[in-house]
Amino acid sequence: MKKSPVFEETYNKYLSHISDIDLLPCAARLGAELEGDALIIPYYEKPFRISIDGVFDETGKRANFAISVVLFQYVFSCPVEIPIAGDWVTYREFKDAGPLAGYFISNNNKIIETTFAGNMEALQYACKRLKGRLLDDDPSWDLSVAFDMLPRIPIRLRFNDKDDEFPAQSSILFRQSTESYIDMESLAIGGTYLTGMLTKA
Repeated sequence: MKKSPVFEETYNKYLSHISDIDLLPCAARLGAELEGDALIIPYYEKPFRISIDGVFDETGKRANFAISVVLFQYVFSCPVEIPIAGDWVTYREFKDAGPLAGYFISNNNKIIETTFAGNMEALQYACKRLKGRLLDDDPSWDLSVAFDMLPRIPIRLRFNDKDDEFPAQSSILFRQSTESYIDMESLAIGGTYLTGMLTKA
């Protein structure tokens, strides 16, 4: 498939930007590994190589545009100091979430609820396949699972199955420090990626 010229233009701008960044001090602050002139950053447990050459998976294949955007923005947003993790919050609680909050809920929470209502076992199976870690941290939820979108961006997925009185309900939580590591659009992309993988698992 021929790549979109708009995507290619954006990708090349990102490459130009990353060539101006000193990756060495970024490695520790981002929880990444430095390998030669590249950062190795796991995205949902899968390692990707980010350098002035682009973003590539462990087989050497160029990552798709969405994954590349998330990883580039993670590097571009590298904070000067590692911030305090803070409380668990929903996407809409971030100050810059704005109009994307509705998009996030529709493309993540609602899809998870409609897909797995009455079939929580399938959600649990999908989470395990994606290396999610089952938690027993909140008795008010039927299922609580930990994921690592990126080294400094943990996620908590919580789910209550439907019953005779209430419909299925889901919650996706991030640490408050997440907004120091990535922009809201890229965070929405990362959340939608997880939802897509769960519904396909």
